[in-house]
Amino acid sequence: MPNRDQPPSDFADKLKSGFYWATVLLSAAALIVAVIKCLVATNLNWPETALLSAAVAGTVATLSRQLPLLHALAVTVLIILIGGGVSTLNAKTGMPFGANIVGQASGARLFDILPWALPLLWPVAILSSRGVARLILRPWRKTKSYGFRLIGLAAVLAALFDFAFEPFASRVKHYWYWEPTALPVTWQGAPLVDFFGWMVVTILILAFVTPLLISKKPRQRSAPDFFPLGIWLGGLVLFGAGCAVQKIWPAVAADATIGMIATVFALRGARW
Repeated sequence: MPNRDQPPSDFADKLKSGFYWATVLLSAAALIVAVIKCLVATNLNWPETALLSAAVAGTVATLSRQLPLLHALAVTVLIILIGGGVSTLNAKTGMPFGANIVGQASGARLFDILPWALPLLWPVAILSSRGVARLILRPWRKTKSYGFRLIGLAAVLAALFDFAFEPFASRVKHYWYWEPTALPVTWQGAPLVDFFGWMVVTILILAFVTPLLISKKPRQRSAPDFFPLGIWLGGLVLFGAGCAVQKIWPAVAADATIGMIATVFALRGARW
């Protein structure tokens, strides 16, 4: 219980800080276990589940440092519902990402259609991409076009996250299999429309939830938060490790290149 002499706001801030750092440690530990699991090529599935759960909790914890906890939870749930709904539509119609067949390795399915973990991936991908975009665009945060730039860059980063994820999901883990399309150009079997679809859906989701992401209270300039960058890069490390085990070297090279370029620009922006 809080000390009676301690202001409730101070106690709430300490709780938020504790929650934040706990998710940082849990996410780091879960990432290490998941990467080791990929490298030793076992059939265990719980490391990826633990990592996804920790990443979702970390996403909420990061938002709660900027917003009331209920707002952070509301944003996360909204993205889960919208992203899950779009993914369900795609599973039924093949739009907007392209037609695929869900494999048994994806685990239990929601409504016997959608892999249960896929809706949880949306807030992790979108909000961590937005966090990386905030670092990159930090020098321009006072400009009038900052909000539009933030949404646009976050959408590009989310599409790149999916670009790294697809070889891991379809060729390493066999969560799903992509059906042939009229356009012969693909990325490790995934149609290019998938990445364009991710970018468009991310823009629409962020346009919808951005009002909830804006703090109504005046805030002093805060230090840059690198946890979203850690989550985003952690995903690329896991995907690259899985592809390396299967010797999918183009995907490994792409993951490394994307990660290094994003990190350089994020660290550069964070210095401002």
